[in-house]
Amino acid sequence: MLNIDDPKQVETTPAIFRLGFRPFFLGGAALAMLYIPLWLMGWYTPKYSLFNGEFWANVLPLWWHPHEMLFGFTLAIVCGFLLTAVQTWTNQPSVKGKSLALIFACWLAARLLLLLPFNIPLILPAIFDSAFLLISAGVLWRCIYRVKQWRNIGFPILLTVAALVNLLSYYALYSRDFSLSTQIWQAMIWWVAVVITIVGGRVIPFFTAMRMKADKPEPIVGLDWCIILLMITLFVQALTHMLPKGVEQVILAAAGLLQLVRFSRWQGHKTLKEPMLWSLHVSYLALPVTLLAMAWHVNNEFAYRTLLHLFAVGGLASLCLSMISRVSLGHTSRNIYQGPNMVLAFVCLPIAGLLRAVMPLWMPEHTQMWLWLAGACWSLGFGMFVWFYAPILSRPRVDGRPG
Repeated sequence: MLNIDDPKQVETTPAIFRLGFRPFFLGGAALAMLYIPLWLMGWYTPKYSLFNGEFWANVLPLWWHPHEMLFGFTLAIVCGFLLTAVQTWTNQPSVKGKSLALIFACWLAARLLLLLPFNIPLILPAIFDSAFLLISAGVLWRCIYRVKQWRNIGFPILLTVAALVNLLSYYALYSRDFSLSTQIWQAMIWWVAVVITIVGGRVIPFFTAMRMKADKPEPIVGLDWCIILLMITLFVQALTHMLPKGVEQVILAAAGLLQLVRFSRWQGHKTLKEPMLWSLHVSYLALPVTLLAMAWHVNNEFAYRTLLHLFAVGGLASLCLSMISRVSLGHTSRNIYQGPNMVLAFVCLPIAGLLRAVMPLWMPEHTQMWLWLAGACWSLGFGMFVWFYAPILSRPRVDGRPG
């Protein structure tokens, strides 16, 4: 643990605001646990839903669900991780205390404003959402700039891009342009895939080699950059639709194959006895599988959109759950491999991904049942995290040190 905190200052700070992972992991997981059942109720049983006003009758199924899963849940986890990791990367103090509470309050205010059962000026949640992302980007930039660590400069840039795309999503809602919204959601899924490609490529083989006491496979720089550029191209393509479908199909297939080559070097088969490791590998594997499946179905719009959930649920969300479980233990000075038993939770998310993305294509007549089952698995997985980790995240480190 880097000794870059003033212990006298940190000791007076409530534990939940001592480092970025604490409020954002707990808040993001609680949101995930609650919001999928709320969405399913709003979609299938609107008369029993909390959202039965005119505003939500038009917006809830088409805008609120993907927006909150991406800009609410996913970016809470991403920012919590980055605001914590940047301190380790740069040996510079990250945000904490009142400043961290302010960033979290901006995130929470946007979520609460979008739950109101009456019309509100959309500029209000848009302002809070933008502040949450831009201030987080500013914290990362400050830490990275102080030590001129340019290899990580992409992260504040990515958060700034996310803030701009988020503003575009509010414009799409304001103008009722749900076609634009769909492009934004697809683009943001690839945005997250870029982050996972970068971060996952660093930490998954490192964690595996460290635990297995094996040599870490050295990254193939040309391969990594090629994959990143392909994923960025998919982000731009989803937002602009500037390339013909045939070209997009080639990009999807190439990205999927290269991701598989990269993944095969990480020795995931050696991790079957360690849930904290195999959950990372299984989650990442969903990315190349999704890319290849979408390449195969590139001309089938329904299958294309549905298969995005294979990565969104079985990959993105599953990886988030595995990482926040691991980071929460490590940064509170607990043994990563002797924490709460999360095996059931780690199994639930990949199953939810299959139920949400594959079963509706195989047996579409039972789609409603598949979605409810997927939602149950999803909520159980994140509910287990909230149950086991809320005490861990809201209490000081067990060794008494800052963080």
